Amino acid sequence: MHLSENEGIEGRTFVVTGGLGAVGSALCLELTRRGAREVRSLDLSPDSSSPVHSSLRQAGVLLIHGDVRTKKDVDRALRGVDCVFHLASYGGSGKDMLRAGGVDETNITGTCNVLDSCRESGIRRLVYLSSYNVVFGGKEILNGNETNPYYPIESNPDPFGRCECIAEQLVLKSNGRPGKNQSGTHFYTCAVRPALVYGRGELKHLQRLVSLAKLGLLHFKVGGENVKTDWIYVDNLVLALLLASMGLLDDIPGREDQPVAAGQAYFVSDGSPVNTFQFIVNPLLRGLGYSIPKFSMDLKHALIISRICWFMYMLLFPWLGKKWLPQPLILPSEAYKIGVTLHFSILKARQELGYVPLVSPRDGLTATVSYFQEKKRRELDGPTIYAWLFATLGMLAMFCAAFLPPIGPLSFNYQLHLFVFRSLRVIRLVFIVASMFHVGEGIYAYCLARRVDPKNTKGWTWQTVMLGFFSLRYLLKRARSKTE
Repeated sequence: MHLSENEGIEGRTFVVTGGLGAVGSALCLELTRRGAREVRSLDLSPDSSSPVHSSLRQAGVLLIHGDVRTKKDVDRALRGVDCVFHLASYGGSGKDMLRAGGVDETNITGTCNVLDSCRESGIRRLVYLSSYNVVFGGKEILNGNETNPYYPIESNPDPFGRCECIAEQLVLKSNGRPGKNQSGTHFYTCAVRPALVYGRGELKHLQRLVSLAKLGLLHFKVGGENVKTDWIYVDNLVLALLLASMGLLDDIPGREDQPVAAGQAYFVSDGSPVNTFQFIVNPLLRGLGYSIPKFSMDLKHALIISRICWFMYMLLFPWLGKKWLPQPLILPSEAYKIGVTLHFSILKARQELGYVPLVSPRDGLTATVSYFQEKKRRELDGPTIYAWLFATLGMLAMFCAAFLPPIGPLSFNYQLHLFVFRSLRVIRLVFIVASMFHVGEGIYAYCLARRVDPKNTKGWTWQTVMLGFFSLRYLLKRARSKTE
C-alpha cells in the first residue's frame, strides 16, 4: 500500500480513546502534526496538571473527560468524527489485572459502546489496539503470524487476555456493516496487535520494574538468556496505527469499497526479538543508578511466586484501588510474558500496510532511558526498603524499650537494649538525641529542598524526619547535581 504520508488524515476529525496514555498521547500529537482538522482525546484520567495534558492542549487537542463504559460519554465524543482509534483499556498490568469486573466493563462493554456509537454516528473507520494476548496464553510461539488461532478463552491465564480476545473479535466481526444513518456507506474495522511497548511515557511495565529496583527488590531475572520476546517503541506503534487507518480508506483508486485492512489483524513490533533483561531492563536500571538482577529464576519457580502474589492480593481485593497498597511483585501472565519465548512476524503489516519501523531498537532504548532519567530527576528519590525498615523499626524498638513497660514480647526488646546501652537512662538519652537529629535533619532538608527541589519539599522533609541521613544523602546528591 503506497499512499502519501497524510492520506486520510488532513482535514479529518479523529477520536483517540485512552488518549492520555503513552501511545494515545503520542498518536494525538502525530495526528495534529499531519494536519488533522480536529483531534479529540477521550480519557478518564483526572490529573489535569500532568505534562501530558499540557502538551496536548498546546498542540490543540480537544481533551474530553469521559468513560468508555458510559454510552453518553462515547456518543458525545464521537459525534461528527471521521475515524476512531480505540486504545482505551484496563487491567493490563499489576493490581488492575485482579479486578475482573472492571476489566470486563472497560474492555468489553466499553468496546461495545464504541462500536455502537460508530455505527449510529455514521463513522467509517475504526482501528482497535489489541495485543499478543489474544493468541498467547503461556505456550512458546516462535515467529508466529496472523494465522495463529485465538487462545481458548477459558484457558487464558488472566482476565485481561480473555477480555481482549473477546473485544478484538467483536471489532473484526463488525467490519463491513452498513452505516445506520447514511445509505451506501460501510463501517470498516481492523486490529493492531503490538508487542510489549516501551518509550517515553510508558508507565505500565517499565515503571513497575524501576519501582522494584528502587526499593531493592529486583534480585531475580526470569528465564534464561535464550528467551526472546518482541518489543515495540511507542513511535513505531503510532506509525502502525496510522497506516492501519489508511488501510481502511475505501476511496483509494483500484481498491474502491475494498479497503486492504478491512477486517484484518496485524502483528507489529520492532522486528527483532530480544531478551527482555539484556535489551531493556539491565540498560535502564544501569542508566538510573540501580542494581541489576544478579540471579536467575526459572519459569516454574517464578510461576509459584506469582500465584502466591495473586492469592495474597485477592485476599486484599477490597483495597486494590488504594494507593497505599503497592503493586504485586509479579503475576502469572507477567511471568509468562518475560519467561517464555514469544515473537511474531511483521510480514503481513509490511506487505499490506507498508509498515517499516522508523526507530531502531537502539535509538528507542536510548530515548527511553533518557525519559526515565529525566523523570527520576523530577521525583522524590530515596533509599531501598531495607533502609526504611532499619530506620523505622529501629526507632520504634528503641522507643518501646525506653518508655513502655517490658511486658510480654517487649521484654526481649528491653533486655536487648539493656545489653547494648547498659542502662535505661542511656536508652532514653540515645532515643531523644536520635529523634532530635532526625528533626534537625528534616528542618535542614526542608530548607535545602526549597532551593534545589521545591516541588518535592514536603516529601523530602517528612522522608528525612523518618529516615535521617538515609534520606538526606539523596537530597545532598541532588543539590550537588544542580550546581554542576
